[in-house]
Amino acid sequence: MKTIYYQSSNNRIKGLSAVLLASLMALNFGCTKNFEDFNTNPTALSPEQTTSLLKSAIGPIEQEIFHNYQIAQNLSADAFSGYMMAPTPFGGGINNMNYSLNDGWNSAGFNDQYNYVMAPISKIGQSQVKTKSPEAWGIALLVQVMAMSRVTDKFGPIPYTTAGSSLVSTPYNDQKTIYDAFFKQIDTAANNLQAYISANPGKTAFYDKGDLIYAGDPVKWLKLANSLRLRLAMRIVKADATTAKLQGEKALGAPGGLLTTAADNAAVAQSGTRDNDLWIVTVAYDGDNALGAALQTYLVGYNDPRLPVYATPATDPLFKGQYVGIRSGANTSSGGLGKPGYKTYSSLNSTDPTKSVIGQKAPQILMTAAEVWFLKAEAALRGWTGAGDAQTNYETGITTSFQQWNVAAGSYLADASSKQTGYTDPKNPANNAAAVSTITITWDPTATNEQKLERIITQKWLAIFPDGQEAWSEYRRTGYPKLFTVANNNSGGTINSQTQIRRLPYPATEYGNGNSAEVVKAVGLLGGPDNGGTRLWWDVNKANF
Repeated sequence: MKTIYYQSSNNRIKGLSAVLLASLMALNFGCTKNFEDFNTNPTALSPEQTTSLLKSAIGPIEQEIFHNYQIAQNLSADAFSGYMMAPTPFGGGINNMNYSLNDGWNSAGFNDQYNYVMAPISKIGQSQVKTKSPEAWGIALLVQVMAMSRVTDKFGPIPYTTAGSSLVSTPYNDQKTIYDAFFKQIDTAANNLQAYISANPGKTAFYDKGDLIYAGDPVKWLKLANSLRLRLAMRIVKADATTAKLQGEKALGAPGGLLTTAADNAAVAQSGTRDNDLWIVTVAYDGDNALGAALQTYLVGYNDPRLPVYATPATDPLFKGQYVGIRSGANTSSGGLGKPGYKTYSSLNSTDPTKSVIGQKAPQILMTAAEVWFLKAEAALRGWTGAGDAQTNYETGITTSFQQWNVAAGSYLADASSKQTGYTDPKNPANNAAAVSTITITWDPTATNEQKLERIITQKWLAIFPDGQEAWSEYRRTGYPKLFTVANNNSGGTINSQTQIRRLPYPATEYGNGNSAEVVKAVGLLGGPDNGGTRLWWDVNKANF
């Protein structure tokens, strides 16, 4: 099995300053949260050296949000979200996609963000950046929150507020504590950025050439800070409605506003020889990734104009020209098909130079304005101050996504009849599945709030493609969009096929590296066994309203 580790450890890291590189190489990667193992004293740096350090480090750190992408996200969240499916029968066809969870894969999604994002940012935080360039420190905090929110939303309780404080053991925080810390860090980032914008109207920050997301534009970073707050607030709405509403309304009324148009979208650009990770696993790895059946059936059923932007037709002589994805958990090693047989099914669009969602040099999306409009639509349903009108927000979310991919809306918003189709596997009928959703597109003001939410989240899911991590999180929180169950469940009874997978287990290394007592405590905080069937704190098993 191929991974992209070599790119992160070589191509990406070479852009870091000599000071930070020396620090990174001194880190004991086998003990992922011992940040004090860095060998450079940041307080000894001059203000000029501090500035240089962050200017050269920020871009590579931004790219590390996607470190080891194939095993950290593509072979888990991307598949669990219904977006994608690997045609390759990894592990003899017994792997994550059919709930036989691979510890070697999943540990990357836990460890890498500590090593390549949180550790260097923690070290930078000990330098003079906080006082010399507080707006830059704010941006670093936002990068950390974006990275570490993905980790906690995969696993649950993780070491966060005191990570790196001990060589012996690292306490885990419960998710409420972690989310409270996220909100406080966003407070710092937003305040610092507001102050910079007020004092330097129209000026970009000093790190403009190193910043691969917004090229040093503090106005857009402030919009992202507010939008990220809204995303995280909505995530916890069923677990802590009071805090969710407080933080959500704070985001909705915050100075600087939210992401509103496609021009505001947050995405990490490629630099140097760096390629888009989805392009790598789909194209460079000779078809290790393909279109998921769930996404295919919604796009086809809705006659969605984004279909040819997101995907390519099948090349198989039996159904050439049709869009046919692969069902999650399908046994790709059976029936003599294997990878060669399923490689002829639909894949992701990597060829159209104007619309390709995973072109070789396409930026990797972190958050879009379309997502924010759908967040506002749900906020309006929940009666949050400043959210506006649910229907207007919903429809604007759809049109903003269409604008992002340069497709015409036509009569899409008025379509009151199109629905998800059933799935037919032309080569293996065992994978066939009837449609699981009857939700249509056009807004229905007479519908219940639950029906309105299904409509909002289904369109949100279509709009935030290809971010499988966010899509999987929202599916777990809301139950939408309705997805096919896995065709084969090899969890040994730990994951219910109807409930579907809720999290990833902690890496085995966490139990064996001297931190086992803290992991046992973390499982207690989790409130259930350390397996894929246990719900996270915010994933509350109750109605949405």
